[in-house]
Amino acid sequence: MRMSKSARPIRTIACTVAALGLVLAGTVSATAATDEPSTPVPINPPDGTVMSYVVNTGQANPGQTRKAEKAVTDAGGVVVQSWPEIGVVIAQSDRAAFRDTVKAKGKNVVQSVGATRTVEVKDKVTGPQAPWGPGSSGWNKGKNKPVNGDEPTEPVPATGSDSLEGQQWDMTMIQADQAHQVTDGSRNVLVGVLDSGIDPTHPDLQSNIDVADSVNCTAGGRPDQAAGGWYPTTSDHGTHVAGTIAAARNGAGIVGVAPNVRLASVKVVNDDGFIYPEYAVCGFMWAAQRGMDVTNNSYYIDPFEFWCDDQPDQAAVREAVARAVNWSSAKGVVSAAAAGNSGLDLTVNTRDEGSPDDAATPTPRTINQGCKDIPAQVPGVVTVASLTKDGQLSYFSNRGLGEIDVAAPGSRILSTIPGGKYGLKSGTSMASPHVAGVLALMKSAHPELSPAQLVQKLEDDATPTACSAPQYDEGAACVGTPELNSYYGHGIVNALKAVQ
Repeated sequence: MRMSKSARPIRTIACTVAALGLVLAGTVSATAATDEPSTPVPINPPDGTVMSYVVNTGQANPGQTRKAEKAVTDAGGVVVQSWPEIGVVIAQSDRAAFRDTVKAKGKNVVQSVGATRTVEVKDKVTGPQAPWGPGSSGWNKGKNKPVNGDEPTEPVPATGSDSLEGQQWDMTMIQADQAHQVTDGSRNVLVGVLDSGIDPTHPDLQSNIDVADSVNCTAGGRPDQAAGGWYPTTSDHGTHVAGTIAAARNGAGIVGVAPNVRLASVKVVNDDGFIYPEYAVCGFMWAAQRGMDVTNNSYYIDPFEFWCDDQPDQAAVREAVARAVNWSSAKGVVSAAAAGNSGLDLTVNTRDEGSPDDAATPTPRTINQGCKDIPAQVPGVVTVASLTKDGQLSYFSNRGLGEIDVAAPGSRILSTIPGGKYGLKSGTSMASPHVAGVLALMKSAHPELSPAQLVQKLEDDATPTACSAPQYDEGAACVGTPELNSYYGHGIVNALKAVQ
């Protein structure tokens, strides 16, 4: 779950844990924005190399999708998953010319085609249509593998039956403790945790997990509800995020922002720590199809920290992801996303040194204003910056006037980790679930509000916060007013106002 780009360019946007020492391998310089073409990153696999692709149709309807599926098979590919609601087909092929051939076979139907990664897929589809057969997963189950380069979690010693709620300064900062005097949230509200999986046995989470709506999307981008598929295997990230959103009020451990809402584990992070586009598309579509109210997205989509609209593969992927986000919003889902841990201003960055992060060696590249971090910079998604205990912008947090919607606690956050344990993690991955929890409380108190209305109320209710001096980089000046600036967006998220 590329949670944060450190050892590998920040993916999950998340977690540097224990606070400090984040090595920003995927950092981007903050200089004047540019309109120069972005540096190409050619993806030219030889014949026999199984790759994954998104195929976008010109119109989103079943008829066009069926024709696109035929174009895929005629071009020597295999249909992994179709989403006719948005006109997107996920395909795999071992043909070097697949992209050109599928466009030719699907003339007047296929709008764009893009490779979703730069390396051969490990999660190869199986069956009679797939001549290459099953692939080796290469996963290291049982090892707590970093997601997006997040650093190891700092464990918190067990306290027996004692409550850890008194250590949750983050809940006080956003006034969640006061909001709980009004409501702990409704059981009718379902939050999708698009992440690395949730431990179903954790005592603070077990009662709130909706097993029927949980799913694994890392099998090539196809939703899989096989028993245990959505469990965490190599990362504690998803379990930590889930606890912040909705750890139950049970007299022990911690209490989440919305302790009475339900959680669905939507696994979009494979055991190598990658969130590929087809996984995220599956996650957003699943959330919409299952009637979820909120999703949390503490990651950026691999293998590029920034996807550029002047590069055909990257543009096709951006289109597919945007369609999935927009369709989920139209179906009533509101989504929060981590802003990223590269410590940069999203409005002026011109360099990306850490992408693609699944390649043996990244391609240092110039990027321009048409290069975006997704899903954080997809319109309609609530983008969240991270704060320290004293209310300062966390040193790793991305920023940007007009790019950050709200800010929330994200440094040294205490939450649940697998095995019934607790730990501290840091990252914008930890800030985003606070906002997802507030949105869940808001939806509980105001079930009639649409996603757009929820976002508007979230911003209106945020506590205006004046610019603070940069703590770690003197060049990272905060710009704007208390009501809207590059560090806090519209302000610090406020749970109490959300339920009023």
